[in-house]
Amino acid sequence: MGNRIPEELIEKIQRTSDIVDVISEYVQLKKQGRNYFGLCPFHGEKSPSFSVSADKQIFHCFGCGAGGNVFSFLMQHENYSFIEAAQHVADKVGIELPTEITANDQERNIPKDAEKMIEAHELLKKFYHHLLVNTKEGQEALDYLLNRGFTRETIDTFEIGYALDSWDFISKFLVKRGFSADLMEEAGLLVKKNNSDDYFDRFRNRIMFPITDHHGMTIAFSGRVLGDEKPKYLNSPETKIFNKSKILYNFHRARVHIRKNQQAVLFEGFADVISSSRSGVENAIATMGTSLTEEQAKILRRNVSEIVICYDSDSAGIEATNRAAKILQSVGCHINVAMIQDGLDPDDYIKKYGSEKFKNDVIGASVPLMTFKMSYYRRGKNLQNEGERFQYIENILGEVSQLKSAVEKEIYLKQLSKEFDLSMDVLKEQLNQKKPKQESDHSSNVKKVPQQVKRNPIARKSLLPAFHTAERMLIGYMLRSKDLSQKVLERLGLQFNIEEHKAIVTYLYGFYEEGNEENVSSFLSRLPNAELQDIVSNIAMITLNTEVSEQELSDCIKQVLNHQKMLMIKEKEAVKNEAERNKQFKEAAQIAMEIIQLKQALKS
Repeated sequence: MGNRIPEELIEKIQRTSDIVDVISEYVQLKKQGRNYFGLCPFHGEKSPSFSVSADKQIFHCFGCGAGGNVFSFLMQHENYSFIEAAQHVADKVGIELPTEITANDQERNIPKDAEKMIEAHELLKKFYHHLLVNTKEGQEALDYLLNRGFTRETIDTFEIGYALDSWDFISKFLVKRGFSADLMEEAGLLVKKNNSDDYFDRFRNRIMFPITDHHGMTIAFSGRVLGDEKPKYLNSPETKIFNKSKILYNFHRARVHIRKNQQAVLFEGFADVISSSRSGVENAIATMGTSLTEEQAKILRRNVSEIVICYDSDSAGIEATNRAAKILQSVGCHINVAMIQDGLDPDDYIKKYGSEKFKNDVIGASVPLMTFKMSYYRRGKNLQNEGERFQYIENILGEVSQLKSAVEKEIYLKQLSKEFDLSMDVLKEQLNQKKPKQESDHSSNVKKVPQQVKRNPIARKSLLPAFHTAERMLIGYMLRSKDLSQKVLERLGLQFNIEEHKAIVTYLYGFYEEGNEENVSSFLSRLPNAELQDIVSNIAMITLNTEVSEQELSDCIKQVLNHQKMLMIKEKEAVKNEAERNKQFKEAAQIAMEIIQLKQALKS
């Protein structure tokens, strides 16, 4: 792995980088003791079992078994090749890889056709932006944006562009640059004419908003019409590189601000994101014109726990807020809702009242989800009517019954008690009769998780056999001490019972033989597959004594060797029993003596 990058350069990248910083871009980590913990990005979970060691520069998930160093994390999480992962980390720490390495993309895991699609989108993004800001053809579109309150800085930041009012300019432009027309149709940039081999441009005379993946690569467009044509917004179709359910608009820009603020602000569309970002709400992201999906919710939860939902304040927006809140709650997010008055959407509110008022009086004044729900259930109800009042109280008690915090329950029950002149005793009695829906809701969510995760949680094992534990302890000490590894080599060699352990120590002996010092992260880069990396990262997380005594070392080696003798005893006992059944008593007696000798050897 990574044999085209000099070992000394890999070592330098690892020494200079910090795995905690890298993983913190993807997972919200909290320090507990010496290590950092968060929700595993490789399987669905609600309690953190994903551990990162700053000392050892490794990670390990005790839930699904994933493990490795900074490179293997990026390879598993981003589907990078080793060189791509090394390049990513090198860029972060300001180390330049040789040109001949970065130019060679043979190890890229992304299919060639998908890579060409992204290349075409990146090219068009730059071309569209150039047309908007530098040409007379784009002047009308530029004036329209500036009159709508866009600044040049915003236009440049979001790389907004303009598509010419032409049927085939982009078709010819792409083909001339070596892109296949068929592939560009598959990418959603061109449309094939009926019963013809000709193509025309999908986007014409539109303001172009690039849509990027979570790494910042352009994968689609949304084009806003300048005239009266329909639809007002034309979006790229779903393709091999663009899946709306997996993408959050502006996520790659907002991620650093999300972590800084420990909060994400979720909008319905990219126009609201751009407007709010212009107003100073830089932790803004949006779904791609569709309802929030569980996959998007889990992406958010891995990065932050607090979400502010800021959807339109009309009926459809309120319903969408309620749906999104349920999904976000199901993955463990804490929800606040930014409530906009007058039935406005965020973009219109900013235009009417200004950026500061939006930032302070809408986002800054967001209310707890329960407060929003109380407003939600009031909609269209006449609370002077006894039947509707009773229905409202029942709805709120149903929501209160699902709250985990006893303090929150008390607060909202007191609110109901005061508003409707009901005793707390009556409300609590009614609440106790409510069967929380949480268990059934939770179970339904759990069932959906495996369809979207990369790994399954590992089954909880019973206590490991003594020899297995001894082998793990030996490897743990060997990872920490080159001298102790030499002792194990001399006294045990490769006589490990677990095949994976045998492979690991083989690589470890070689690692030290090459003159390398103790470094788990570096050693992980030498292992040929993720399975061995997972095992080593797990073993490296074991709590061991600072120094290993001669007695402890001897006991571990003895446990490993004794297991082989025990297996031999079982085999001989089976042969002896077979001899006795065949009335071969002399042979059976001889084997019995061998068994006695083996058992005596176990005690020595």
